[in-house]
Amino acid sequence: MPLVTLDLATPAAMRGRWAAFAAVCAARGLSDGCWARDGLWHYDDGGGNWADLHLLDRGRAVLVGHDHEYSDTYFAEAAVYFDEEATDLLAGAPDWWAPPARKAAADGLWVGFVYGFDGVRWQRAAYDPDDGFGSLAIPAASDERCRELVEEFIEWEASVDAVEVLMAADAEITPAMLRAVRSGAGWDPIAGAAAALGFRTDALRLRP
Repeated sequence: MPLVTLDLATPAAMRGRWAAFAAVCAARGLSDGCWARDGLWHYDDGGGNWADLHLLDRGRAVLVGHDHEYSDTYFAEAAVYFDEEATDLLAGAPDWWAPPARKAAADGLWVGFVYGFDGVRWQRAAYDPDDGFGSLAIPAASDERCRELVEEFIEWEASVDAVEVLMAADAEITPAMLRAVRSGAGWDPIAGAAAALGFRTDALRLRP
């Protein structure tokens, strides 16, 4: 079956939002929830729902993740474990989609979706069940979602303008930008700025 084309932002367009949330996580001392390391961008909500964006060569990327409440797809060993019909998330996909998905499954993670970006467009395999991506709503999904997560996470009514500045910085976030979002005890703008810069080191991988 042909692959399904998705209406998602490119990895380059996602970076500003993903880095903004990573900066906020690190500033709060909870950097495990969102980070960038050596071509891998990670997000999890602390409740068992997660997404990893793997940056490959020639501007390609694979987005893998799972929402434990809403992913109705059952990939690899999950189908046997839950006694459900298997969903082939790699059906019709090029070979380079497989390693990130297989690695996640081998590491004991349930995988609900596998999306591939070929440098121009995002695609997925054709299947009917809800894969959980929409309900997971990663920080990079939209500006509105990023702002929502920032305010939820810091438990503080952040200035809309201040959060917009974080996203627009495209990972070049400064401590001063983070001080405009929040201040006080338990807030480390220097650590937050350092975490955001991790997304800049992947600049070459984003190029086709």
